[in-house]
Amino acid sequence: MDLGTVTSFRSARTRADLDLALGEAPLAGGTWLMSTPHPQVSGLVDLTTLGWPDLEPLPDGGLRIGATCPIATLATSGRSALFARGAAALLMSFKVQQVATVGGNVCLGLPAAAMTSVLAGLAATAVVWTPDGAERRVPVAELVVGDHRTDLAPGEVLRALEVSPAMLAAPSTLRRIALTEHGRSAAVVVGVATPAGPRVVVTASTPHPVVLHGERDPRDPRALDDVAWFDDPHGAPDWRAAMTARLVAEVVADLDRSAA
Repeated sequence: MDLGTVTSFRSARTRADLDLALGEAPLAGGTWLMSTPHPQVSGLVDLTTLGWPDLEPLPDGGLRIGATCPIATLATSGRSALFARGAAALLMSFKVQQVATVGGNVCLGLPAAAMTSVLAGLAATAVVWTPDGAERRVPVAELVVGDHRTDLAPGEVLRALEVSPAMLAAPSTLRRIALTEHGRSAAVVVGVATPAGPRVVVTASTPHPVVLHGERDPRDPRALDDVAWFDDPHGAPDWRAAMTARLVAEVVADLDRSAA
C-alpha cells in the first residue's frame, strides 16, 4: 500500500525527536501502517533508529521487551512458551512476524492482537514515555481500552514492556478459536498459574482485555456475566460468549493439571 499523503520521513535518534508534528505518525515495523490508507498521515518518524534493545534482562530476573522488538525475536527467545504460542495465534505470515513489532501490535488496540493477549496474561507492565520527558507505567491489561483505542495520550510513546520473573517461570497456557482454521481469532484465553490462583485473561472476543483473577474468579460461572462481547464478521457476540466460557474452563483445567 502506498501512503500517498506522506511527504516527509525522518529517523528518530534521541527522545527529543519523538516530538511529533501535526500529521506525523511513529513508524516501527510498519506492517499495519503500510497495509491500509491513512489519509491523515503526512509524515513518518522511524522509531527503530533509536537503538532500543529488543530484549533486556532486568536485575530481578524479569524481562524488558523493547517496543520495537520484532515479534519473531520474542517468539523464539525461549523466555516463555506463551510468546511463541501468541505469535502463532496472529493472522500473519512468518515474513511479517520478522518485521512486525511487539509494541506496534499492542498499540494498535485490536481486540485480536495476540501480543496484547499474551502480555496481559503475564501481567506485563507497559513503560510509556510522556511528552514532558517523564515516564509512566500502566498494566498492559489496562493499556488497551477498546477496539483500536488505547490509554496512550497524544505525544506519548510506548517504550517497553516488562514481565516479572515469577510470571515468566509460571505454568501457562493459551487457547483460541476462530471461524476458520487460519482465520482471525474470535476468542483468545490466556492462563497463568499464580500463588493466588489462576490468572485468566480474555481477549479477541471482547473489545479490551478482561482479567479473571482474585475477586473475579475464573472458576465462577458468573465471572463473564457483565462482559461486553465484540461483534464483527469474525464471530457473533452470543457465539463468542459461549466459546469464551468453554475456553476459560479449559484453560483452568490446563492449569490444574500442571499443578497436579
